[in-house]
Amino acid sequence: MEKTEKISFNKKKVSDFILKYAIYIVLVVMIIIIIIEDPTFVSWRSISTILTQASTRCMLALGVGGIIVLAGTDLSIGRMVGLAGVVGASLLQDPEFSRRIFPNLPSSPWFVILTIFLIILLITSVSFINGLLTAKLHITPFIATLGMQLVLYGAASSYYNALGGSPITSLNEGFKNIAQGKITLFKIGSDEFYISFLMIFALASIIVLWFIWNKTTTGKNMFAVGGNPEAAAVSGVSIVKTTLIIYVIAGVLYGIAGLLELGRTGSATNNLGLGYELDAIAACVVGGVSLMGGVGSIAGIVTGVIIFQVINFGLAYISVDPYLQYMVKGLIILVAVAIDTRKYIKKK
Repeated sequence: MEKTEKISFNKKKVSDFILKYAIYIVLVVMIIIIIIEDPTFVSWRSISTILTQASTRCMLALGVGGIIVLAGTDLSIGRMVGLAGVVGASLLQDPEFSRRIFPNLPSSPWFVILTIFLIILLITSVSFINGLLTAKLHITPFIATLGMQLVLYGAASSYYNALGGSPITSLNEGFKNIAQGKITLFKIGSDEFYISFLMIFALASIIVLWFIWNKTTTGKNMFAVGGNPEAAAVSGVSIVKTTLIIYVIAGVLYGIAGLLELGRTGSATNNLGLGYELDAIAACVVGGVSLMGGVGSIAGIVTGVIIFQVINFGLAYISVDPYLQYMVKGLIILVAVAIDTRKYIKKK
């Protein structure tokens, strides 16, 4: 009898371990496969590239992470990035470019700063409207943000076509340097490890969001509303106010990330940001932010973003077919959601 109980206990421990660390086990297995396929994947330059590419995605994931903690979602993220990119590219072109879209615009650093501020304000306003639709009109976040996604894509595409329908390039050098700059920490032969300016922006976002989530009343209210809105309301927490604040924070992050992504790529079309919302939401789920609401951490979100970026970069590095890459990412999302659901059922 004792032996049977011991075997049963060990099976439960193994099952719990796999349930808790399944995503990390998958990641380690995939990294091993990539390294076997191409050992040059392991380099300081690869680490720097992965972290740089993950930086804007991290900011987007941090933004939507708070909304998911509220038991919501945001399907309009990619189109906000696209709108910020198209508008930003048209206003922030190099003053020396002969085919500048708006040749009479000033080119002083103050104008660049003002433009950046106004675009962030524009995207924040859009996110605020998403918050109003869900908090005040009680429209399901999925439907509200899906509708906004279509509105934004139509607006960005109309603006883009009105400007000629060609990729908007030749950005202001000072603006590009903000997104493309880097500091090399050390070099070993042809290999190097560098800190990009994008990493610095991402790190600043992580620190600020960690403080908001863990040390402010807004953070505590966010978890309370996401976990049990009825109990939160009875306790005096304003669900509308909390929801709007979280959407505004998300909008600020979307706007900054959209501009940085524009600077990183150096050009914009109406398709900039396509699918970014799925990567951001998936990174949150993989990082342990519960779709049921009330559960999540900044460390988990950052981990989820890095996991996805390692997979993206690694599979592309060994030239895996793009369609197969979609399959791998889809399977990882399914595993993460299955784990999240199992945890929720066990709590119930």
